[in-house]
Amino acid sequence: MIRRVLALLLTVLSAWPAWAGDVVLNPHHPERYVVVPGDTLWDIAKRFLRDPWLWPEIWYVNPQIENPHLIYPGDVLYLTWVNGKPQLRLQRGGGHPTVKLSPRVRVEPIRRAIPAIPIDAIRQFLTRPLVVGEHDLDRAGYIVDSPDEHLVTGAGDRVYARGIDPRHGRYDLFEPGDPYVDPATGEILGYAAEYRGTASVERFGDPATLRLEHTTREIAIGDRLLPQNLEDVSVTFFPHAPARKVAGQIISVVDGVTQIGQYQVVVINRGVREGLEPGHVLRVLQAGRTIRDPVAGGKVTLPDEDAGLLLVFRTFDRVSFGLVMEARRPMHLGDKVVSPE
Repeated sequence: MIRRVLALLLTVLSAWPAWAGDVVLNPHHPERYVVVPGDTLWDIAKRFLRDPWLWPEIWYVNPQIENPHLIYPGDVLYLTWVNGKPQLRLQRGGGHPTVKLSPRVRVEPIRRAIPAIPIDAIRQFLTRPLVVGEHDLDRAGYIVDSPDEHLVTGAGDRVYARGIDPRHGRYDLFEPGDPYVDPATGEILGYAAEYRGTASVERFGDPATLRLEHTTREIAIGDRLLPQNLEDVSVTFFPHAPARKVAGQIISVVDGVTQIGQYQVVVINRGVREGLEPGHVLRVLQAGRTIRDPVAGGKVTLPDEDAGLLLVFRTFDRVSFGLVMEARRPMHLGDKVVSPE
C-alpha cells in the first residue's frame, strides 16, 4: 500500500510542471535586449514569451533578481537556459556585471522604473476613487448654492455645501454616475464616481463655504464632496495569471464607445471579493450571438470567440478597471472575461 502511494506521489510531482503551464518562448525572441525609455513590462514580456502573463514563471527561478518588476532604462536582459528551461537574467545598465540584488537597496527613485503598462492610458484613473458604495453616497456632502447664485461654477469660485465634516479641510468633488450592475445577478456592485475637481473649506458651518481650487468641468448644484484621500496606486506590478479561475463580464467602458479596442479602459464585474489584484491578465471572449436557424428554425447561440487580452490595473471590492492590451477583434459590453488558460 505504501509503495503504491509513493508511486502515485512521484507521478503527481513529475507531472507538476506541465500542470502549472509550460513557458513557451516567442519564436522571434531576442537573446539579449537593452531596456529603453518608453518600454513597458508588457512590451518586454511579449518580446520573450508567447504568453506575457507567464512572466513570473521565467523570473521565479532566477536567483539574480528579487523584485522582477523593477527594471530600469539601460538595463540589459539576456536569455539563458538552466536544466533545459529558459531564464531571463539581468545586467544593470552601464555594463556592470550581474549581481544578486537581495542584500542591496537601490538608491535610484522607484518612479524611474519602467511601468507594467502605458501610463498615459491610465493616468487619470490612478489617484482618486472611481467607484463609491451606497454608504459613501449617503455620507457625502453636496453643493447647495454659490454666493452669486450661479447654477454652475468653476475654479476660483466659492460655493456653499452641506454635510461637510469639520475634521477635513480639503474635498474632492464628483458627480455620481450610474450604478454598476451585475448582468447575471442584478446586484449593484457600486456607483461610478466621475471626478470633477478639488475644494478647500474657507468657513465651516451649515452650510459651509468652500473655494474651488481645481475643476475639470463646471461644478453644478448637487455635485457631491468626499474628504480628499489620494491613493498611491502602484504601476510597478507585473503581468500574471489569477491564482484561481475567474469568469466575469465587461459591464462598462470609459468614454462610452460601442466597440472596444486596444488601450481602452473597461470595467468588469469582478473585484477583490473574487480574488483579483493589479497585474492579473484576463482573456476576453466575444460573446456568441444568438441567431435564428435559417433551415431548422428556432434559435441557436454561436460559439464565443477569442477577442484579446486585458490587464487589471485597479481593483475595488466588487469591480475592477482593466486596460485592453491586445484586441484581435472588436469587443463589446457583455463580452466575457476569463482566466488566460
